[in-house]
Amino acid sequence: MFKTLSSVSGVVVQRSLEYLKEKKDSEPYVPAVGRLHIRIQKWTLPAGYLEMGESAREGAIRETREEANAEVEVISPFAQLDIPLIGQTYIIFLARLKNPHFSPGPESSECQLFPLHEIPFNSLSFSSMVVTLSLYVEDKKEGGKPKFHYGTISKRPGTSASDIHAYTLDHHMQS
Repeated sequence: MFKTLSSVSGVVVQRSLEYLKEKKDSEPYVPAVGRLHIRIQKWTLPAGYLEMGESAREGAIRETREEANAEVEVISPFAQLDIPLIGQTYIIFLARLKNPHFSPGPESSECQLFPLHEIPFNSLSFSSMVVTLSLYVEDKKEGGKPKFHYGTISKRPGTSASDIHAYTLDHHMQS
């Protein structure tokens, strides 16, 4: 039987500079937005499968609106992560909140902005989110400007598919 690859699109949402000034936020790194997935009660970025006729950018904007009731402006591509084991490719963008308002959508039980040093890595839902946010934090620490990343997420042999920390990032390239 012929199986096709599924594309998943999502965003690392950064607060706008105006929002940071408005809140007098002293956090040295730009926070990411997270949402608590209603079914599995784990944190994830706004992301989901693309719909027919939709670009990856459009899908990321739609998923953020549906899952976090947030309006975003996509800034640039951030990562493409292939996961051959499950036939998925994640396309993650950097985006800014257009305004400071966000709230849980029907698939989310909670939404929250996390400073980089408070990202709940042990409570993330998927290995793709661990990789994405780890790369983002690393980029911010290395000089502040995120790079574009490509890589393949492979599960380590003999580990459970549900163990989100049992992976390797192979063929990692960045620019």
